[in-house]
Amino acid sequence: MDPEENHFDIIVIGGGSAGYAAARIAAEEKKRIAIVDGAKELGGLCILRGCMPSKTLMYSAEVAHNAQKAERIGLTPSKVKVDMEVLQQRKKELVAEFASYRESQLKSERFTLFNQNARFLDHLTIALDDGTEYWADKYVIATGSKISTPAIQGLKETPHWTSDDVLNLTEIPESVIVLGGGVVACELAQFLNRAGSKVTLIQRSPFVLKAFSPEASAVVEQAMRDEGIRVFTHTSIEAIKTLGEGVMVQFKSGYSQHIVHAEKLLNALGRQPNVEALDLDNADIQLSSSGFIETNVYQQTTNPAVYAVGDCAGPYEVVHVGIMQGELAAKHALGLNFHALDYDVVMSVVFTDPQIASVGLTWQELEERDIDYIEASYPFCDHGKSMLMDANYGYVKIWARRSDCKILGAECVGKDASELIHTMNMAVATGQSAGDMLKAHWYHPTLAEIWTYPLEEILEAES
Repeated sequence: MDPEENHFDIIVIGGGSAGYAAARIAAEEKKRIAIVDGAKELGGLCILRGCMPSKTLMYSAEVAHNAQKAERIGLTPSKVKVDMEVLQQRKKELVAEFASYRESQLKSERFTLFNQNARFLDHLTIALDDGTEYWADKYVIATGSKISTPAIQGLKETPHWTSDDVLNLTEIPESVIVLGGGVVACELAQFLNRAGSKVTLIQRSPFVLKAFSPEASAVVEQAMRDEGIRVFTHTSIEAIKTLGEGVMVQFKSGYSQHIVHAEKLLNALGRQPNVEALDLDNADIQLSSSGFIETNVYQQTTNPAVYAVGDCAGPYEVVHVGIMQGELAAKHALGLNFHALDYDVVMSVVFTDPQIASVGLTWQELEERDIDYIEASYPFCDHGKSMLMDANYGYVKIWARRSDCKILGAECVGKDASELIHTMNMAVATGQSAGDMLKAHWYHPTLAEIWTYPLEEILEAES
């Protein structure tokens, strides 16, 4: 092994958003950096098979859906049909633009890029697909996640789609059964329904989107039902099999037995960390009970020379958190000034319609920490701007500390919740109180001014 050519200050395994963030910080310090990514297409999950393609297709379906209900807002409806070939072409062009830019960054002279996979040989040494060995002072693992196929009877044997397949459809099937009730399942179920499929969603838990509050989940579930999606919750799948040219799923929901048929089956039962091929045991890197790479608050693994960031590390599988983790890992590895991530101010979004967005602590976390708090909410169905937009699903809710009305958490379910939550995101992140927020001018009529109602209620409760 050539000690000069085969040695790097930092080797980043994975060139997605989290890995690139770590590499970029290290490159700014003029360090010798290698990025190892064996994907056929460079760019990472968000750009290629996640955020950007899914939201591109979902936005088109949302516009079509709004046009189809134009009569509700005083317009004469016209025939609007989703053209999947045209949608796919637009999506491909946008994704290609994003991916091309990321690829140019990865291939820049700041890094040495190996378009191969890596596995650990020992604490500080890796081998690539071609057998070449490299070693580094520090490593950052950012290998992301992959689609999970749970051990459900018949699922593996029955031809089925994953989210990757749905994002590349050029034709919409007559009917689809969606297995799962998480973010991907709900977003794609609504997309398929709005694009023209008859959709049945089967969720194991008592309600969809179980990572969010039951109240928020109930709003989205009702909206999906109102659009014609058949939603079954609290289910136990007993059998899945091919039947003719379609599929059949047999399951229990509560005490009732059900059999549903459809042309296609979508496995949207979640993702898992993509770590199997890394031979982590050789580097004494341990996994948590949930399968993520175990890390401390600085993103260090159980091997102090190795960091893990993004979807393979958790605890939140969202891009902006992965990027922040990547930056933190690089700064800690290089001895730069850094701040450990504060997950008490984390933000989450679901891009269903209505959307769900939250930031900060939930009421359950406030209860667990024995914090005396005030809760205040206001519905979209009684708010001027949302009413005239026919956007009546949902509400906004704020939790504030009783002693000083400091805003500790907020939740928004409704039209453009992903945008509206940023108002409370800034409040939570900077420690603002309800009184501080009401010093600002809130323009009327806007969706954003809906926050003033719970803010005022908090001040009144405090006084």
